[in-house]
Amino acid sequence: MTNQADTAAARLRTHQPGDIGWVISQHGEIYAREYGWDIRFESFVARIAADFVDHFDAAREVCYLAVRGDGTHEERLGCAFVVRQDDAVAKLRMVIVRPEARGLGVGKRLVRACIDFARNAGYTRMTLWTNDVLHAARAIYIAEGFTLVAEERHHSFGLDLVGQHWERAL
Repeated sequence: MTNQADTAAARLRTHQPGDIGWVISQHGEIYAREYGWDIRFESFVARIAADFVDHFDAAREVCYLAVRGDGTHEERLGCAFVVRQDDAVAKLRMVIVRPEARGLGVGKRLVRACIDFARNAGYTRMTLWTNDVLHAARAIYIAEGFTLVAEERHHSFGLDLVGQHWERAL
């Protein structure tokens, strides 16, 4: 079980071999269990992740993982990505925090690190797409200065959902 001291000891690092597969599986498992989303969500995440790896530009993109433990055994707690939309706009993507690490600031640390990275990489704006049912994530986005700019109803991952586009200046 994760406690406050454990999370304080967590550190952020960039992706390594094996991490992208973990990102895909965690999204598939957690969203199926908690929201009833079908396997098409895992496929959606896998495509985003494959594009990230295939077109990775370390100067403009990053995958942060929140981890704890030592070099021999490391537990992944969550992740968040910055990907290039265009020269001025970065996208925040694939933010997820394992259930046992929620409420302890891991998601906030990941999002803040992504905002800082995007700003330092020269982007002037950051966008993200999410769904309205993801209340905890949306609370982080609001606290970090994102503004809801558009919504649309869609049928995806086996359910009727409301997609949301958010953005913030950097």
